[in-house]
Amino acid sequence: MKKVAVVVQEQPEPFGLGALCEVWAEPYHPEDDNPVFDFKVVSPTPGRMRTRAGFDLVVEHGLDEAADADLVCLTPKSNHLQSAPEVSELLRATHERGAMLFAHCSATFMLAEAGLLDGRRCTTHWRYAAELAERYPKVIVDKDVLYVQEGTIITGAGSAAALDSALHVMRQQFGAKVAATTARRMVVPPHRDGGQAQYVARPVPVCESEALAPLLAWISANLGDDLDVETLARQMHMSARTFARRFKEETGTTPYSWILGERVRAAEELLEQTDQSIDWVAGEVGFGNAATLRHHFGRSRGVSPQEYRRTFRMPA
Repeated sequence: MKKVAVVVQEQPEPFGLGALCEVWAEPYHPEDDNPVFDFKVVSPTPGRMRTRAGFDLVVEHGLDEAADADLVCLTPKSNHLQSAPEVSELLRATHERGAMLFAHCSATFMLAEAGLLDGRRCTTHWRYAAELAERYPKVIVDKDVLYVQEGTIITGAGSAAALDSALHVMRQQFGAKVAATTARRMVVPPHRDGGQAQYVARPVPVCESEALAPLLAWISANLGDDLDVETLARQMHMSARTFARRFKEETGTTPYSWILGERVRAAEELLEQTDQSIDWVAGEVGFGNAATLRHHFGRSRGVSPQEYRRTFRMPA
């Protein structure tokens, strides 16, 4: 994926556009080694337009700039029931050439209007779910998830779900490590439950505690070891009871839960980046054996390690 285009129309909703800019329009950060994209904001009517928030947005590019984009994104507009015919034409052409389409919030209506969601599962903001299902009876609307992917078409729920779905695409294209780095930069929650098990990126939990930061780095570097509370407490020169209380105060979770999350995240990267056996992965991240890894991975991610690898294995 090299080029990303975002389509805006009259009175665009600023948050959705901003969220997409935050993921796809970032310059290169040497400390993150993040991918950089040819990012364009396009419109069927380039020029100055008023946003829903009362300030003006100047769009320089027409829809022709999206004709060769690898990912075409749609943001909500004032009237979600009407879309410019040339936008529908762009969406159909994008789908036909095999590029990815993403609709945020009520922009899902644009995909439905273009006839691209017939017989497909999708989602939108919960406020509009019933209206979408009634207006387009051939569309299968799931109002209980953060996003849905059907082939090359992704639809997302409202507001902050733009970040969840964008991180999903980032993970799918570039792997869990890049998605986690992107999420850390944006300081998003470590996990958002969308109502069912999904392939949602879980970035490393963010902790601002200077006292615990060295320990957390040590944990991540030693996941294969026996990391019980007594061992961690010795690292901090505390009693086990004092350490457990301080850890919960500083991170909002228990040492066990933190380590479990780190081990699952590390397993994701090894499943993506190596062809080693599930037993080997389990040993490397501290689960000991494949059965324990399958248990915790399935509970956390909703799929087995094997299924995850089949979906997200990075090419050599």
